[in-house]
Amino acid sequence: MIQEKQYFGTDGIRGRVGSGVITPEFLLKLGWAAGRVFASTGRSKILIGKDTRISGYMFEAALESGLSAAGCDCLLVGPMPTPAVAYLTRAFHAEAGIVISASHNPYYDNGIKIFSENGTKLPDDVELAIEAELAKSMTTAESHLLGKAMRIEDAGGRYVEFCKSTSGYLNLEGLKIVLDCAHGATYDVAPKVFRELGAEVSLIGAKPDGLNINKGVGSTHPANLQRAVLEQEADLGIAFDGDGDRVLMVDHEGELVDGDELLYILATHLNGQGRLQGGIVGTLMTNLGLEVALKKQGIELVRAQVGDRYVMEQLHQRGWVLGGENSGHLVCKHVTTTGDGIVAALQVLCALLAADQTLSQAKSGMRKFPQVMINVQMPMKMDVQVLPEVIEAVANQERILGQAGRILLRPSGTEPLIRVMVEGEDVTLVKRSCEELARVVKAAVEAAVA
Repeated sequence: MIQEKQYFGTDGIRGRVGSGVITPEFLLKLGWAAGRVFASTGRSKILIGKDTRISGYMFEAALESGLSAAGCDCLLVGPMPTPAVAYLTRAFHAEAGIVISASHNPYYDNGIKIFSENGTKLPDDVELAIEAELAKSMTTAESHLLGKAMRIEDAGGRYVEFCKSTSGYLNLEGLKIVLDCAHGATYDVAPKVFRELGAEVSLIGAKPDGLNINKGVGSTHPANLQRAVLEQEADLGIAFDGDGDRVLMVDHEGELVDGDELLYILATHLNGQGRLQGGIVGTLMTNLGLEVALKKQGIELVRAQVGDRYVMEQLHQRGWVLGGENSGHLVCKHVTTTGDGIVAALQVLCALLAADQTLSQAKSGMRKFPQVMINVQMPMKMDVQVLPEVIEAVANQERILGQAGRILLRPSGTEPLIRVMVEGEDVTLVKRSCEELARVVKAAVEAAVA
């Protein structure tokens, strides 16, 4: 029995193509193992979607072969945003949905994320069951039990209609929008959604070639969108990441509006309509300015660990509907089951039109606190927060910052380093405090490994 997770992280399985577990052989075995689990109670159908990475062709073929060998039918939807796969899994009553994507990573990375039949993240016990199958020798079902594959030609159209429906078929006539699709999975469906709702749409990052996903465009590189909004005198800009589950926006003045500010706009709108159903779930990295602004409206902010999986867990446990990260991964559970960049953008537009405000005006009620972060290398895994000198330094800086500041020491989940983050009202004080803490942490780490 597998006691610990070996493959699935907080965001599925991800890595550099051709190294580690991300090989055709592993993907074939993964498809077979997942198929064995989902077909254990009878014949199953699994939906597969992907982003625009060149390796997606290989991933799709390998997974399809493995699933077929296990006796599962495959529904292939081609390039499609991650949240579209979540929706289509429910729409086609599939036992699971598999997304081939590495989200905002470069093209040479890729990964796998699996949704349950309900369009939600796969439960831990199912992931463990798949890992248990991976430990077994691969066998092939009898010929008459092999799975079939079918390509769904109208998948994009179905998802476009779903997105429009979540906004109540909002009327966007007279609105000029620049969309940045990151040369990724939203390149085809996103323009259709906003144009069919009446907006005048221009595009950047909408010509994928398999190698340019997220390259200088999208939510991780918004500078081009900011320039385009100003040059075209657009009302606003919308940037997605490579797989379409994140969104950032740009106002008419070319200013970036991040996930925390978008959460503020959405929370204010839902709260004013009496539809918020509780508070907001952010993360340890959520800006203190959002917490302060929400508190003025009597809205509670709860911080989860960094990662959309943890945000979803808190929303589910509390029965709340709205949460997200400053990176733009926003969850609007009142209209869908997972983070969806297109749906979240439409919800923001609903809020703007209802309040008759520009994006700049809507975000003005929240003042972001200056935030400084310094990464300190750690040659070995350790809990620096229990070291006496670090405890003393944190306490000293907390006294200096007072109630208007916050300190966070957070180990990276993917790199050998610890992130030292400080935020507060005074940018000079915040910078000085962060530098001092980073110095103490660095010295403590060096002394511990000496």
